Amino acid sequence: MATKTDVVIVGAGPCGLFQVFELGLLGIQAHIVDALPAPGGQCAELYPDKPIYDIPAIPVCDAQELVDQLLEQIRPFDAGFHLDSQVTEVTPVDGRFRVVTSREEEFDAGAVVIAGGVGSFQPMPLRVAGVEQFLDEQVFYRVRDPSAHRGKDLLVLGGGDSAFDWTVELAPHAKSMTLVHRSDRFRAAPATVARMRELEAAGQVRFMVGNCVDFEASNGTLERLCIRHTDESVTKVDIDHALVFFGLSPKLGPIAEWGLELSKSQIPTDTERFETNIPGIYAIGDIATYPGKKKLILSGFHEAALAAFAIKARLNPNEKVHLQYTTTSPIMHERLGV
Repeated sequence: MATKTDVVIVGAGPCGLFQVFELGLLGIQAHIVDALPAPGGQCAELYPDKPIYDIPAIPVCDAQELVDQLLEQIRPFDAGFHLDSQVTEVTPVDGRFRVVTSREEEFDAGAVVIAGGVGSFQPMPLRVAGVEQFLDEQVFYRVRDPSAHRGKDLLVLGGGDSAFDWTVELAPHAKSMTLVHRSDRFRAAPATVARMRELEAAGQVRFMVGNCVDFEASNGTLERLCIRHTDESVTKVDIDHALVFFGLSPKLGPIAEWGLELSKSQIPTDTERFETNIPGIYAIGDIATYPGKKKLILSGFHEAALAAFAIKARLNPNEKVHLQYTTTSPIMHERLGV
């Protein structure tokens, strides 16, 4: 049986979370669906420890702190979370929408907000035949529990922020740490690169230029990775765990099949309601595009606010929508007990 709700939000990144708040101020109930196993979206998945400086009244916070604060902010509104799940179907039905997820959950929604960044993110794989048998046992595309890698012979593959952040974080606690990248030119923050070089000079990190081309295993256990260098020589590195950070590939996935107008994998919207070409479906955050668009969290927050008012007008066409200042919001006063 379908769950009836005012709005289904696709994407639990910062903009999707703030959409819950803006809807909540107007008394609108929301359920939020995200393909990742935890809220935070691209922000928390790609750079949880990176500083953010442009959130009003917060001089600096890291991405995970921002997500945690947003979750606390929306707590009074009792949003339904459906994580590790994708929206696979959105069908207009009598002015509402039938929304179905990959977990076979079904919603009857008055509106849909797509806040999915630039789509769901899938790790770029290590393209070595047969290595997939060790996934989540000895080969990892994400670090979910840092303590699981302590005291291990670690090899990190990649040259971006995630690779360097985890190299610096785990090196002091590892039995050994090897960082491998295809060149000595990196995409990581200069300060983190400098810290890696300090650890290398101290003998806590071994860095080598090359690519992983093969592996050796025995009795179902991965024992070493084979790194081919630019001179075609190969170094075999003994490992317990390999951490692969080649980046995440954004994929629109099922969104591309919903009949929405698309422009280079983004969804054009107006700038009054942030509505798409399908009435009742809205887009905010990085996936939305319009003249002058800036891909900033701050911009996404603005889009969420205006989308909320548009949704209120859609759901209650005969009711005047009053501007809800948080200082005078009866809903906030009631739910926070102030």
